[in-house]
Amino acid sequence: MDRPRHRPRRGVGIGVSRSEPRPTVWVLGDQLHRRSGALADRDPGDCRVLLVTSVHKIDSKRWHRQRLHLVLSAMAHFADELREEGFDVDHRTAPTLAAGLRAHREEHDVTHVVAMEPMSWDGRNLLDRLGVERVRNDQFTCHHDEFATWAGDRSSFKMEDFYRWQRRRLDVLMEEGPDGPEPAGGQWNFDHDNRERPPRDGRSWPTVERFEPDDIDREVIDALPDSCWGAEPDGTWPVTRAQALARLDEFVATGLAPFGPHEDAMLAAEWKLAHSVLSSSMNLGLLHPSEVVEAAADAYWAGDAPIGSVEGFVRQVIGWREYVWGVFWLWMPDYRGMNALDAGRRVPPVLSSGADTEMACVESAMRHLHDHGYTHHIERLMVFGNLALTSGVDPAAMTEWMWASFVDGAEWVMLPNVIGMALYADGGRMATKPYASGGAYINRMSDSCRSCRFDPKQRTGTDACPFTTLYWDFLARNAETFASNHRLARQLASMRRLSDLDDVRDRAAEILASLDAGEL
Repeated sequence: MDRPRHRPRRGVGIGVSRSEPRPTVWVLGDQLHRRSGALADRDPGDCRVLLVTSVHKIDSKRWHRQRLHLVLSAMAHFADELREEGFDVDHRTAPTLAAGLRAHREEHDVTHVVAMEPMSWDGRNLLDRLGVERVRNDQFTCHHDEFATWAGDRSSFKMEDFYRWQRRRLDVLMEEGPDGPEPAGGQWNFDHDNRERPPRDGRSWPTVERFEPDDIDREVIDALPDSCWGAEPDGTWPVTRAQALARLDEFVATGLAPFGPHEDAMLAAEWKLAHSVLSSSMNLGLLHPSEVVEAAADAYWAGDAPIGSVEGFVRQVIGWREYVWGVFWLWMPDYRGMNALDAGRRVPPVLSSGADTEMACVESAMRHLHDHGYTHHIERLMVFGNLALTSGVDPAAMTEWMWASFVDGAEWVMLPNVIGMALYADGGRMATKPYASGGAYINRMSDSCRSCRFDPKQRTGTDACPFTTLYWDFLARNAETFASNHRLARQLASMRRLSDLDDVRDRAAEILASLDAGEL
């Protein structure tokens, strides 16, 4: 049986009588849901639909090949689906989004254009400048206005508090207790149970079915610019809603139950372990988070998946994902310019241009990224982010690199995750301490150190793990900034007791020089 389609509320739109010229509904490239936004209640004949592929956007970054293909193919497939339904669709390529709208207006003599609120700050300003009517964005379970109301005038707030508020108001994984609704399983958070080390038993992990590329896919692939990098698209990433629904069903059936315990583990031979890889589909609008969470919760109530795995997954979707969305809108536009640690190093060649590296964990994560345009959150935070943080990479440059490199990348995703979580560039607004670590964490949570020539226990000498050396150097060069952070008091005290701190810092200078040269 076909899954019922999500029908979000329309928002505030202006009705158009049949005697007036048909309005144009402008669908942006990350709003590809038939029952969403300005298109939600429209029928063929009510309106014309516009999609614009921006040449400027394509040329603006060195995109991962699978990332760019995903967006362009999904837009083209959506346009075709609307045409098959009977809509008059204008899907055009133009120098810029604004130029595409101007050409559409001139060609079709359009006076009224309506679109759903864009996902980005700049996109919203663009629509306002172009005189496009906006309807409320409904691609999240919590609109950013609702998030701002929740945050209120608090001087600080935590994701965990927001997550519990979400669970209560959405009635997700809640059951009736003696004193009212309480969390399923008796506790809100099973995170402590979901931090197991990588298994050593050689178990198999859930695989994903690849979708056969069609004529649209092949046409998009053939037209990708030479500037793209990464492996060719291979059908891993859903480009239609039907494919996205199939991937959701596949995850619930095979990946949800084993997801939780090892969600923080890193294995060189496994690019996703039991992660859902649904983020790109949600970020493009092919799936709505409410239906994703409902499918996971149903599996728990049916006894098909344990509470630890289901709660951990639900927390990623209606907790962390929507928290990131909320703080993006709450703190923009100043947020993207933050650089609290005054970091200015360029993105190292091992990331930006695929330079060879002897760091096994970085090589493994980069291989996953090259092959799939994806790594899971711990590789992003504790390998890529940790390396950028401890080496002092410029936050804006790192954000740009991650935005262009991941299939689920977007400005609203990457700004809070990079500036707030990974690089501590916001000075602690999002994370109470920097997520910096030496090689010990990577050794505990991955299998990379077993085959690496560097020793995670060493901080000086040519065999010292770069992460371990850079960790202590990072604390030393930012000691004054961190002096008032009570969560770093123990680490700073340990750093001051190092008898070889001068040698550590000398070795760190050598590592940074090699990193900049792409020779580490």
